[in-house]
Amino acid sequence: NVILFIQVGEKMKKLYQSILKDIKKYHTIIIHRHSRPDGDALGSQFGLQRALKDNFRDKKIYAVGDTNSRLGFIGSVDEITDDKYEGALVIICDVAVSNMISDERYKLADKIWVIDHHKNTSDVEQNNLIIDSHAAAACEVIADMLFSLKLKVSKEAATALFTGLVTDSGRFQYSDTTPKSLMIASFLLSQGVDAQAIYDKLYVETIESKKLKAKFTEKMQLTDKNVAYIFNTKEDLEALGLDFSTVSRGMVNVMSGIEGINIWANFTYDATVDKVICEFRSRGMSIVDIAKKYGGGGHDQACGATIDSFEVAKEVLADFDKRMEEFLSGAYTK
Repeated sequence: NVILFIQVGEKMKKLYQSILKDIKKYHTIIIHRHSRPDGDALGSQFGLQRALKDNFRDKKIYAVGDTNSRLGFIGSVDEITDDKYEGALVIICDVAVSNMISDERYKLADKIWVIDHHKNTSDVEQNNLIIDSHAAAACEVIADMLFSLKLKVSKEAATALFTGLVTDSGRFQYSDTTPKSLMIASFLLSQGVDAQAIYDKLYVETIESKKLKAKFTEKMQLTDKNVAYIFNTKEDLEALGLDFSTVSRGMVNVMSGIEGINIWANFTYDATVDKVICEFRSRGMSIVDIAKKYGGGGHDQACGATIDSFEVAKEVLADFDKRMEEFLSGAYTK
C-alpha cells in the first residue's frame, strides 16, 4: 500500500469539511461539468460520482451533461427529469464559468458547489468554491479531497480520476504538474488502476487516424515568429467529412513537439454556434492571459477561447507573435 504524505492547507481542509457536511445532508446529489467534455471533465465527474456512491450508498447520485464518444469508456451520463433538482445538491466539476457549464438545470438546485483548478474567476451564483489553481487537473483536487476526508476510493473511482489527471497534465508534461500531482497519481495507481489499459484507450490509434493527422500536419502554417496554426473552415470539415470534435481538440497537437515551435493554435469553425473554437498550446511559457483576452481561459500552457471569426483569429496570432518576441528576447516573465 502507498501511504500518502500530502500537506493540505487549513483553508482547503475547511472547504473539504464544508462540502462533506453538505454531501451528508442532501439525499440527492447531481454532478455537472463543462460542455464539450475532455478527460478531466469526465474523469472528475464520474470519479466523484463513483466515490460518493461507494461511501454514501443511501443517496441518489447522478452525473449529467453532453457526451464525448471518444472518451465514453470513462462513464455514461444519466438522463434525469427536472424534478430531481428540487431540494438537491449540485457539484460542478472542472469549470467555474456559467456559460461553459453543461446543462443549465444546475440553477434549479437547492445548493451549488464548484470544484475547479482553472484560473478563471467564477460567476456561478450562490456558489461555494473549491478552486486550486496550482493543481494539474480537477481530478487532482477531487482525489486530494477524497484522500484528505479519508473516504473510500475504489478502483473504479480511481480509474476515472487517474484518466483525467493524465489527460489534463498532458501525460505529466505540462508545467502545472507538481510533486503533489505525481503523489496523487501514485496513490490512485495503488488502488488497482490499470494504467496501460487507460493509455491504450487514450493514445493507441488506427492507421486511418494517423493518416488523417498527417493531412492536418500538412495544413499547418507558420507566422513570422514561428507560431504554428491551422484554420479549419466549414468547407474544410465538409470536404473531409469530419465533425467538429474530431478536428478541434483532436488535431491541435499535430503541431506539438516540433523544434522551434513554442506556441501552436487550432482554429475550427463550429456550425452549431456559428463561432470559431480555439485550442491553444505552448511550451516554456504561459499563454492563458491571451486566451482570457478573447473571453476564454484554461491552463497556463493549454487553454482556449471562442471567437467570432477567422479575422479575429489573425488578431490572436498577432498577440502570440508578441509573446514569442518577448520570449525570444528574454523579456518574458510569467
